[in-house]
Amino acid sequence: MGTPGEGLGRCSHALIRGVPESLASGEDAGAGLPALDLAKAQREHGVLGGKLRQRLGLQLLELPPEESLPLGPLLGDTAVIQGDTALITRPWSPARRPEVDGVRKALQDLGLRIVEIGDENATLDGTDVLFTGREFFVGLSKWTNHRGAEIIVADTFRDFAVSTVPVSGPSHLRGLCGMGGPRTVVAGSSEAAQKAVRAMAVLTDHPYASLTLPDDAAADCLFLRPGLPGVPPFLLHRGGGDLPNSQEALQKLSDVTLVPVSCSELEKAGAGLSSLCLVLSTRPHS
Repeated sequence: MGTPGEGLGRCSHALIRGVPESLASGEDAGAGLPALDLAKAQREHGVLGGKLRQRLGLQLLELPPEESLPLGPLLGDTAVIQGDTALITRPWSPARRPEVDGVRKALQDLGLRIVEIGDENATLDGTDVLFTGREFFVGLSKWTNHRGAEIIVADTFRDFAVSTVPVSGPSHLRGLCGMGGPRTVVAGSSEAAQKAVRAMAVLTDHPYASLTLPDDAAADCLFLRPGLPGVPPFLLHRGGGDLPNSQEALQKLSDVTLVPVSCSELEKAGAGLSSLCLVLSTRPHS
């Protein structure tokens, strides 16, 4: 989704996966997850897809829900995409590894070059990977280890610097910080988020502005440049109904058009905003 000269690039497609009924049961979806309101979760997901398509002008590709994959809607964990290359990840949870199959097929159909992780000792969740348009930061978390971060990502995207960032607590890296613009990093106010941002500042050779938000979850946003001439960049973010305390701070990002969405129900299943879609810049084969 970008080259060195164009920041985060221009996007043309978005990939999402429908919400299965099996997600409604915390027991089915995964240990420790609360039951959720299926209808509300499906409405949130539908609104997200509608805004990607209608508001941002992206071509939306929706994979059907699979009851055997209750966490399938979190397909942002299954791939890391840059330009015409898609790295298929190896999720930490063995139960989630079958989720990559449908994503791989969809990205192949779009003509992307597919790279697989062959190292069985590597684990990598896509939402631990933050691409700034200039470099990659990869969170070393519960879900992503050194083999997945340092070796696999660096070997796949060799045109970019790759730095690893320790992530403390239960979050992925993109659950703590994200890009609020081409040169602006947004981060939550927790100690884990601020520690990650400080580590990034030490590791980078590029000057980024920073903006602290009251809520960590508000930093899990998506900066997008739609591929339409004359259309300004967008920031897809959690709206006031979800995170009211962060809305005033987000208004400081004056160089983007703010597009609010909700995922408060899906969040109960561990979903952050960036985990619910894959955005890419490519054209399908005719």
